[in-house]
Amino acid sequence: MKKNILVLTGSPRDGGNSDLMADAFIKGARAAGHEAVKVKTDEKNVRGCKACRACYSKGAACVFDDGFNEIAPHLEKADVVAVATPVYWYTFPAQLKAVIDKMYALYNGEKSITKKECVLMACAEEGDPGAFEGLTRSWDMIAKLLNWVEKGRLIVPGVNDVGEIKKTDALEKAEALGAEL
Repeated sequence: MKKNILVLTGSPRDGGNSDLMADAFIKGARAAGHEAVKVKTDEKNVRGCKACRACYSKGAACVFDDGFNEIAPHLEKADVVAVATPVYWYTFPAQLKAVIDKMYALYNGEKSITKKECVLMACAEEGDPGAFEGLTRSWDMIAKLLNWVEKGRLIVPGVNDVGEIKKTDALEKAEALGAEL
């Protein structure tokens, strides 16, 4: 069955390690016949949620018109939400976290955000897998709240410099993960 996949990236670096993971994942997904859209959250100028609870009251997801209103339709349409991100201070980068926070608009507006499949791909400079615990715990709670079914997780410690991930098998794993959906 053909799936609509939304890949949200958290890195501000074009060609950075998590960006390369996203591209490999998309390559595998498209080869398997799925549609995939990549949204670079750092390019969308999404401000934090103001908790006004006026979601969709003016037609768009957020009444404070910013880049999230471009992303919201992709979130609604997606069968799979995949995230490819570096770890910043043991969690999501601010650009990606702002999008995650504003997903509340869909949840509050009773839009189609629940019961999707999800994939988490993350990398970090630190070699200690414990550096991912804040991010993965948050991801687990988000997936639980939204009744998302995790279809895969790829955690890559010990990569920082642009392209360093190419020295690992992570890109092959990301591509395989996309192909297996």
